[in-house]
Amino acid sequence: MNDKQDNRPLARTGSNAAVDAFLREAKSLAPRREGGGRGRLVFALDATMSRQSTWDLAQSIQGEMFAATSAQGGLEVQLAYFRGLSECRASSFVSGGQGLAALMSRISCQAGRTQIGKLLHHVRDETRARPVAAFIFIGDAMEENSDDLAGVAGELGLLGVKAFMFQEGEDPAARLAYREIARLSGGAYAAFDAGAPRRLAELLRAVAAYAVGGRLELEKRAERGEDAARLLLSQI
Repeated sequence: MNDKQDNRPLARTGSNAAVDAFLREAKSLAPRREGGGRGRLVFALDATMSRQSTWDLAQSIQGEMFAATSAQGGLEVQLAYFRGLSECRASSFVSGGQGLAALMSRISCQAGRTQIGKLLHHVRDETRARPVAAFIFIGDAMEENSDDLAGVAGELGLLGVKAFMFQEGEDPAARLAYREIARLSGGAYAAFDAGAPRRLAELLRAVAAYAVGGRLELEKRAERGEDAARLLLSQI
């Protein structure tokens, strides 16, 4: 990612040794693929202080994305997050739940403000380099200019990248912004309760299925009675 404010690579900002180790681990786990049939998905989370419990939840269930898509050729996932005052980072793409869990285990949440705009710009730039099928964001707040976010969300839509915005809690500003990002990109919005982890797990599986098999795969899952697939289909 590039930090729009100071034009420095975000992966080089800060001096947190644990995060630097995370980036080295990411590169060693999964070099970027230039071919093959795997779907590519950016899995992004708000890692500010209020998010620790949901970060832990996401870490515990993220492997279900890979399991849900193994029969369709598999999935490549890039982990992205923001925390603190200006830290916003992304890993290389990994192709297994254990690899992604290893990356997530090295990150702890820190106090800060939302940086959703940086994530959206990153996904746009990543897609221009090599197509990304879908973008998942999990968060609970929004503290940025909605018009700026809407502009880059529209760019994602033009590039064919659907944003799937999953909100924990009931913050009205977050709900409005997440819905609009999803709408402008052609994606979908859903809310979940961290106390009911199956809801989030089902949503992640459905998006992973879309990233690998497209709308047709979602339709198959909806026909089998999967509520999450039906929810996403009703919006995309």
